[in-house]
Amino acid sequence: MFGAGQFRHVGLHRKRCAGECPFSFQASGARTTYKVKIIETSTGPIAHPRAVIAAAILGSSTAFIDSSVVNVALPAIASDLQANAASLPWTINAYLLPLGAMTLVGGAAGDRFGRRRLFLVGLAVFTLASLACAAAPTIGWLIAARALQGVGAAVLMPNSLAIIGAEFGGEERGRAIGTWAGFGALTGAAAPLLGGLIVDAAGWRTVFLINVPVAALAAYLAWRYVAHDGGEKRIRPDWSGAALTAASLALLTWALSAASSDGMSRATLTVAAAGAATLAGFVVLEKRLGDAALLPLSIFASRPFVGLTLVTLLLYASLGGLVVLLPFTLIHVGGYSAAQAGAAMMPLPVVIAVGSRYMGPVAARHGSRLPLCLGSALVAIGTAFYVNLAAGPIPYWTQVFPATLIVAIGMGICVAPLTTAVMDSVDEGHVGTASGFNSAVARIGGSLATALLGSVFAMQASPGAFVVGVHYAAAIGAAAAGAAAMAALLR
Repeated sequence: MFGAGQFRHVGLHRKRCAGECPFSFQASGARTTYKVKIIETSTGPIAHPRAVIAAAILGSSTAFIDSSVVNVALPAIASDLQANAASLPWTINAYLLPLGAMTLVGGAAGDRFGRRRLFLVGLAVFTLASLACAAAPTIGWLIAARALQGVGAAVLMPNSLAIIGAEFGGEERGRAIGTWAGFGALTGAAAPLLGGLIVDAAGWRTVFLINVPVAALAAYLAWRYVAHDGGEKRIRPDWSGAALTAASLALLTWALSAASSDGMSRATLTVAAAGAATLAGFVVLEKRLGDAALLPLSIFASRPFVGLTLVTLLLYASLGGLVVLLPFTLIHVGGYSAAQAGAAMMPLPVVIAVGSRYMGPVAARHGSRLPLCLGSALVAIGTAFYVNLAAGPIPYWTQVFPATLIVAIGMGICVAPLTTAVMDSVDEGHVGTASGFNSAVARIGGSLATALLGSVFAMQASPGAFVVGVHYAAAIGAAAAGAAAMAALLR
């Protein structure tokens, strides 16, 4: 089960954006969408526009980079901290789960308490968590610190974009958002290679330490040049919904990971039941809150939206482990360095970025059904090719590059049409919410895939057995992407 891992700008849904604008990105096997409330806070030209853009770019780049570079550092982390098969996937999921569950409420908190204030709070939390990651003496410590990083990123990232939306107006806003997105794509594409170079040269702990000076500069620029905004007190973030979401996802993912690596037990069943009960509590709460909920249940009345949610879950579950399992396999079995493994991932962000740029207009003119079917089918074909990976030296150009390129082309065809189709499947008042939920579903798919990789990591003592596990994971991932193609056809 494989996945892509770089941030990439998909684009603003201009036609239906009014007041609250969703922006989408590709990240760590999941598309991330921020619902940004556009509130202009200045009546004249900005005194230091470059400083404002730089603050937003530097702040968000810390989270962009960490979404990718940790994957190429996994073998070094596993060796240094003696991580077992059950705990290793949690170095990824501990970050993704709070980020997916709390991004919407992080943006709403910025609307209520002030975007600059929440941006600085998110930066502080993320930086302190990065220091804790770098100092981690055990895998448990690292997992806890990664979870705190996810919380910080969930507050930091939507408010970095909201600052630009609030500080700039008209054409200047479009150019500023384009600059922000372009740098996000650049850092996302370069992160695996740069992360690999850092791991090879200075060790995995340095991957987290590089966040500190970048975040410090971002904080100074934001404090000095971004206008203070008091927020809108009438906006009340759904804190309870966010907490229940995070808790239920964590419990269910833990149960799935434990069952995958250690088999089913009474404790695993108990945790799974607790996760299901927490999820049921979330549904009850959201029904009671109605349109004030984090996830208004009325959006599920749209059959196309439900179908697209299924497509997203299956497609990103198939894709969700690529940046986890493929680099690990190349390093652990193929003898690649961390930098070489990072470079091996480069076709994904590059091809996805180029393909999405052209597929957006195509989907707008001709619809999303055919692109989603074709793209998902290509992802299935490319993922199936990973069953050819050898249990020894792994030649890149014959065994890795063709499969990775096909998967990248498939995702390049899918991402923009999927983003547009989700926004078109609901009424105008729920565009941002639907996009945000679909982004969370993508992260859930990636997290579930990563949790299931525990059974593969349990075989790492034997390279031959480990590669057999990779082959099974590839076959399952291909089946999931094929099911996504069928769901896209029938929705």
